[in-house]
Amino acid sequence: MAEHIWDKSRLPSRHVSVGPERAPHRSYYYAMGMTEEEIARPLVGVATCWNEAAPCNIALNRQAQSVKQGVKAGQGTPREFTTITVTDGLAMGHQGMKSSLASRDAIADTVELTMRGHSYDAMVTLAGCDKSLPGMMMAMLRLNVPSVFMYGGSILPGTFKGRDVTVVDVFEAVGQHAAGNMSDEDLHALECVACPSAGACGGQFTANTMATVSEAIGLALPGSAGAPAPYEDRDRWAVESGKAVMELLKKNIRPRDIVTLKALENAAIVVGATGGSTNAGLHLPAMAHEAGIRFTMDDVVAIMRRTPYIADLKPGGKYVALDVHNVGGIPVIIKALLDAGLLHGDCLTVTGKTLAENHKDVVFPTDQDVIYPVSRAITTTGGVVGMKGNVAPDGAIVKVAGLHNQRFEGTALCFDCEEDAFAAVDQRAYKAGDVIVIRYEGPKGGPGMREMLSTTAAIYGQGMGESVALITDGRFSGATRGFCIGHVGPEAAVGGPIALLRNGDRIVIDAEKGTIDVDLSDEEMARRRAEWKPRGTDYNAGALWKYAQLVGPAHLGAVTHPGGAAETHCYADI
Repeated sequence: MAEHIWDKSRLPSRHVSVGPERAPHRSYYYAMGMTEEEIARPLVGVATCWNEAAPCNIALNRQAQSVKQGVKAGQGTPREFTTITVTDGLAMGHQGMKSSLASRDAIADTVELTMRGHSYDAMVTLAGCDKSLPGMMMAMLRLNVPSVFMYGGSILPGTFKGRDVTVVDVFEAVGQHAAGNMSDEDLHALECVACPSAGACGGQFTANTMATVSEAIGLALPGSAGAPAPYEDRDRWAVESGKAVMELLKKNIRPRDIVTLKALENAAIVVGATGGSTNAGLHLPAMAHEAGIRFTMDDVVAIMRRTPYIADLKPGGKYVALDVHNVGGIPVIIKALLDAGLLHGDCLTVTGKTLAENHKDVVFPTDQDVIYPVSRAITTTGGVVGMKGNVAPDGAIVKVAGLHNQRFEGTALCFDCEEDAFAAVDQRAYKAGDVIVIRYEGPKGGPGMREMLSTTAAIYGQGMGESVALITDGRFSGATRGFCIGHVGPEAAVGGPIALLRNGDRIVIDAEKGTIDVDLSDEEMARRRAEWKPRGTDYNAGALWKYAQLVGPAHLGAVTHPGGAAETHCYADI
């Protein structure tokens, strides 16, 4: 390939590589073994969330080396760097989960600071866990340099007593064990086989939901999200992602050219169609915010409500990400929705082509029951719906995929933190018909808006998943199933109605109507509000204190800065 002559006069890296005054900067590059030719090329950040915290991140370093090969093949100079990750599976069920959502914004912030500080011209980002995927895509949109996202891949399913299992089976086994329905030996045997490889949790939980979004929204190469983390095919996709970012740089195609309002609508549609994580109700508004687009949780759930549910995936269904890959991957899902006229096919993607052009040759496989054509949808409405009412004036969200009964009426059983609720569940100190209320776990009140998988999985493990409901101003894992309503807003910490509930209050939840109400008069609510006093937390210094001061409400994405609409300059144009 002939050497491409790059004009750096409008690229950020001119500030660290061009002209006599940058001789000190170039001396640092020579110290790392770079040649004059490499310094003269665009500098491309290759950002990963690699660490040894959990299996979802462990393969990212390997894939980054392949991305670098692709960048070099496209005549760029890759500069690898890493950022943090907080992995939900390990943070779940204790105070560590307060760090999870805050890590999403810290990832975006640290990638921004690294890119700005070193004046890189373009970026490929790799992520493998729930908050790292949206965090990386938020950074791409914030910086707006030519960028490609790549998922690190899902874990392979484990096998226990002849059936496929995931980490969710282990969480639910804790409840079975507590109820006396599983032996110590079986619990230990299950935990030893549930997670047999590198990669993110295998169901359509948050990581795979956001991986599906990455392709549908156009920020990832079509097909790149499908192969499990251990598969060598991921390295081929990594090389291609590195090549693709160099083509975007030549054409000056940027993330905000790709992530438009229509592209965000496409993303919400694929979440609904796959019964994806309720956390998309946080992450899509946050991504839109980075691009200066208003796209709230209300917008997300309205789209998902009218979207047919076509992928039979865990936690509500039968299959995992490997099964999707084996029948053709996310392109098959997108093709089914395009053929039904449900997606905006004219949206630009990182291939330089439109979504429709990328998928025109995809053939929908008919000899499988993982993904259904829209004409034979599992249900005619989406797997995630929104709710409003006098408990949640700003809204709430629930995953209904796999839920048999979409109406629940019961009495409140209130807890002011997750630990107290889990202890009550573990001790069976609740009954059928209870609406378990977990509050002061919102973005500010937690702080950090914890997920509640340990509690919900224990309830299911005890065989009570269909007998109680649970509402919270916190969040639920994408792996949660059952009548579990999250993101209730306004949150308790700011005096939202959830703070005013008391044990025995009658609560009516109707997912079909999209309502959640407590049977109290306006006068009684006003009386309780007058008596309410704000609660403090133990987080009065450090990163979580800082997060609590900055974070906004859940229905707007729990964001921590004014966003793209407030910009007076864009990094890509410095």
